[in-house]
Amino acid sequence: MKREQIIAQNLLQIKAIKLSPSNYFTWASGWNSPIYCDNRKTLSFPEVRKEITKGFVEVVKEKYPNVEVIAGVATGAIALGVLVAEELGLPFIYIRSAAKGHGLTNLVEGHVEKGQKVVVIEDLISTGGSSLKAVEALRDMECDVLGMAAIFTYGFKAAEENFEKANVEVTTLSNYNAMLECALEQDYIANSELETLKEWRLSPETWKK
Repeated sequence: MKREQIIAQNLLQIKAIKLSPSNYFTWASGWNSPIYCDNRKTLSFPEVRKEITKGFVEVVKEKYPNVEVIAGVATGAIALGVLVAEELGLPFIYIRSAAKGHGLTNLVEGHVEKGQKVVVIEDLISTGGSSLKAVEALRDMECDVLGMAAIFTYGFKAAEENFEKANVEVTTLSNYNAMLECALEQDYIANSELETLKEWRLSPETWKK
């Protein structure tokens, strides 16, 4: 079984990914969705956590062997980023969603120097907005962002365009297509629900409006 299928299977088994094409969810953005993904749950399952950490380490070693610092995006990727940094014996930093309102008003927490080569760890990619803000914060500090690795992506066209425009390479351990294939094979969804799930991804902002 490929890594993307193993990770998808894990996310479905621990209910980090929930599928409900008929009783859909409403995201914070206001979008209606037949899927809800909460990858923070992976931290509560040691074997799943290990598999994800192993996947990230393999990606970093293969694609970015000259990395000097691992960065996690708050809050979902902080713990996973620490695990990856620990395995690689590298420094760790994290990027807040917004600067602190007191003290040093930091946006990036931890020690990093200008010019250092950084790989960003993310838990989930939807439109890419928050992920790219993290990259921008690092670039503002004159860090060299080599790329980003995430657990899961919905595979929105808008996200792909956003990352391409920002010149950020992204590698994900699993993705929406692999998850759908796994969900169908293991009876998390029926054949009749597959089209609904495919249809949603084409226009998530207008689905069920």
